Amino acid sequence: MSKRPASSETSDLSTTSKRPKPPSNITMSLERIPLEHIPPNYRVYGALVRDVSNAPFLQTQLISRNPEFEYAFIDASTIVSRAHILAAVWNAVYSSVEGNLRTPNVHSEVVASLNINNNIADGYRRWGITSDTTKDLVVVKILSSPEPLPQAEQENEAEEVLSHLTSQIEGRLVRLTDQEIAEVTDWQKVRKYYKLNGVPVLDQTKDEAVKRKKMESMAIMGMALRGL
Repeated sequence: MSKRPASSETSDLSTTSKRPKPPSNITMSLERIPLEHIPPNYRVYGALVRDVSNAPFLQTQLISRNPEFEYAFIDASTIVSRAHILAAVWNAVYSSVEGNLRTPNVHSEVVASLNINNNIADGYRRWGITSDTTKDLVVVKILSSPEPLPQAEQENEAEEVLSHLTSQIEGRLVRLTDQEIAEVTDWQKVRKYYKLNGVPVLDQTKDEAVKRKKMESMAIMGMALRGL
């Protein structure tokens, strides 16, 4: 894969060599995401990787439970918006804090939290990375420590996470924004997974932007009502 010059918005990922400490403009592609109402000793990092070419390798690392690959790898085509994925992240962190994880770790909990039912295997199959269909990937890394980290240590931590990603994922790293997510969302898949086909309020909405916002709300509501 040819390398492209890094910018404040994108950077290439490659497995070809060990890289030096990433410059700050590349680090910006891996965002430290603030979430309200979670303990300050938890840190959440997120990014979107476009044009992933080694999904089979990444899926194998998850299946084998390689501790170096404790990430939430989510098929980006199933994600509606930034708010959509962060709702799942918040739920996973909250479950971790409360000691109520239903899955092996907080990262797998993120994937399972995107489902509207309690079938964990179904959640992995639909929202998780797959070797044959995943082309774009939402990556979330959740870390915690006994006490909140000083700012300098947080910056070093972010650089270490980014360094590992850039050495293991083949693709193009971009910011996790609504604009970038919208370019890869498979709306037919979203409507199927969240049971939104044939919903009158959606079918009657002609404005596509308004319709997508309604689908975002319905997806998040479905996640929140899971199991009730």
